[in-house]
Amino acid sequence: MNLPNVITLTRILIIPFFVMLLIYGRPGWALGLFVVTAITDVVDGYIARTRMQRTPLGTVLDPLADKLLLTIAFVTLAYLRVLPAWLAILVVSRDVIIVFGSLLLHLFTGRLRIEPTLMGKATTTVQVLAVSFGLLANLTGWGGWVLLACVWATAVLTVLSGVQYVYRGMTGVHHGERAQGG
Repeated sequence: MNLPNVITLTRILIIPFFVMLLIYGRPGWALGLFVVTAITDVVDGYIARTRMQRTPLGTVLDPLADKLLLTIAFVTLAYLRVLPAWLAILVVSRDVIIVFGSLLLHLFTGRLRIEPTLMGKATTTVQVLAVSFGLLANLTGWGGWVLLACVWATAVLTVLSGVQYVYRGMTGVHHGERAQGG
């Protein structure tokens, strides 16, 4: 257990407090906690890379922490009617499909090679923006065209990246190469 993994675990442990702050009407504190988790995500990645502290545990925990936070944020903000419920359903469905598809791929072929794509990273970025602007709208009552643009960009990229990951999983395509076997 190294420092980046401890920071990542702390991010996971923060999630229930983030939800409680939202549900119990403390949107400013929730936004602050979301910003803290974003900063610690950058910090743990930086430490892992620069101090050569990447671990197999960290390669699983870090994206898990991100997915848990974003999924729970979308569901909670949809529950609070800050973000549309259909968007939360879309985001959660994509992640469930990817996880179960990866599990099936591993069970039937013995392969499991999940590599983030540029589109996947762009999707995560717009999802973070949508949650951030949703939290800001929940705090100030302002949403405006920026929040609407984030909602639609999130929807489009979530679908496109989901299709890309499913395609890659089904065909064995990784960085333009075709996997041998299966």
